[in-house]
Amino acid sequence: MAVTDQTPPAFGAAARAVPLSLRLEANWKLRLTLLRLLGVAMLLGSTGLWLVPGAGADPAMNLIRMGVSVVFLLTGLVLMTAHGAGSRSEACFDPVRRELRVLQRDGHSRPATVLRRSYDSLGAVRLTAASVQMYETDGSLLIELPLQSAAMRSQLRDQFSGAVRILT
Repeated sequence: MAVTDQTPPAFGAAARAVPLSLRLEANWKLRLTLLRLLGVAMLLGSTGLWLVPGAGADPAMNLIRMGVSVVFLLTGLVLMTAHGAGSRSEACFDPVRRELRVLQRDGHSRPATVLRRSYDSLGAVRLTAASVQMYETDGSLLIELPLQSAAMRSQLRDQFSGAVRILT
């Protein structure tokens, strides 16, 4: 009797059936960095208004500078403490249940299912280089999701083959 390191076909297919998850979010790291830089610039601008030489002689101008300085200070503080979006959506492709689930986080960061569709209830799927488009049975677009890599595209193609009509 020979011993091999191969798993039986039934267990091997179940082991490869890992749910695929796509996040639907903008580039929040870049946005937050730019907002914080703008906040720092506004804070520096609020103090820089008082460093202008020769502008302190007119009392009416001092009142205007005080108002602009307070607005810059408060706006700069708000921009520096900005956080990422709390209600990011996530699409999960479950190969075991053969369904698409769209999850959205609530105010307490708990995921809630917004959409749940079986692969059998979909009309067709189009996989492009940058996105996956899912269509209803009547041909109308249900959802379009961005794809990050070619590996993710091939995983989706494997999941959809045999269950959903794939458009070319």
